[in-house]
Amino acid sequence: MSREVLSSLRKIDKDRNRFHEIVRGKIKQDLKKYVKHHEMIGRKGKNIVSIPMPQIELPHFRYGPNPKGGVGQGDGEAGTPVDAGDGAGQAGNQPGRHKIEVEVSLEELAQILGEELQLPRIQPRGENQIETYSGRYTGIRSAGPESLRHFKRTYREALRRQLASGIYDPEDPIIVPVREDRRYRSRREVKKPDFNAVIIYMMDVSGSMGKEQKEVVRTESFWIDTWLRSQYKNLEVRYIVHDAAAREVDRDTFYHLRESGGTKISSAYELCARMIETHFPPAAWNIYPFHFSDGDNWSGRDTERCAKLLNEMLLPAANIFCYGQVRSAYGSGQFKKDLDRAFADDDRIITSDIPDRDGILDSIREFLGTGR
Repeated sequence: MSREVLSSLRKIDKDRNRFHEIVRGKIKQDLKKYVKHHEMIGRKGKNIVSIPMPQIELPHFRYGPNPKGGVGQGDGEAGTPVDAGDGAGQAGNQPGRHKIEVEVSLEELAQILGEELQLPRIQPRGENQIETYSGRYTGIRSAGPESLRHFKRTYREALRRQLASGIYDPEDPIIVPVREDRRYRSRREVKKPDFNAVIIYMMDVSGSMGKEQKEVVRTESFWIDTWLRSQYKNLEVRYIVHDAAAREVDRDTFYHLRESGGTKISSAYELCARMIETHFPPAAWNIYPFHFSDGDNWSGRDTERCAKLLNEMLLPAANIFCYGQVRSAYGSGQFKKDLDRAFADDDRIITSDIPDRDGILDSIREFLGTGR
């Protein structure tokens, strides 16, 4: 590869890195705006998300005709300011600035979120229940696929064999490897402990939870998912909806279902407790239940039932239990007050008031800022 090509490649890499840093800084600067608007969630891929942002241009020189003459030409004395005009003129006919979509990995998005909210890394609880294997191709062995053949080590073995047998000719230094000379790169595996984690989302889908409230929940859960996936390699997500009764649903149903009728929050907590008992034993799982509602419950007696379920089943099993109260024109907001009163001295439960989209970022900080 020529020196000119290498120089061009280095310049391309440098420009690409500069553009990447500009984009990253723009996302961090406008993070609240991106959190508020849910349009980027619809552009989510497996490991990346497309973020719309104003068109970005790297600084550069633009050359064109100069009607007033070349450099140093024309009338005037040294130090005379350049005529900037009076700003008058006709309306332009050129297109305006457009938005571009920039792809950002979910891992980097989580890093930006963590930096902006100053979120501590999560310390998984419990024992290491599973082992994963990782490693690098740093070993050498005498068998393996041809794609991993180590050519330098192969020819070294062939040279050693020919020298030992006396068939190597310095005047005609031809080295011909045979089968036993071949050497292959091998992966040295190292056992690493890993952790399981599960998010259990619960949401009130009664008539008082409208489309706007569901969009707030959808947006906040996207960012919660993004952060927790950056902390755990093995993360499962389950969804529970409830009005007067609770049931497990898939992700799409969770965000789009709307029903009428009363609200019995204990039904969701009972289902969550059964789910944990059946599928997610606390000794093997880091458990994160999140419940979203507008704060209405059908009776004070059911709220007492919820407090009992939290005390006896959910809080002992979970890393933290998070309740987000989405403000609604039809919700009383009483449930959060009752939880705050009943669990005032218990740091295992975190409650958050989410008045609108502007409150999402603060709610995420409250939920994830404990590092548990």
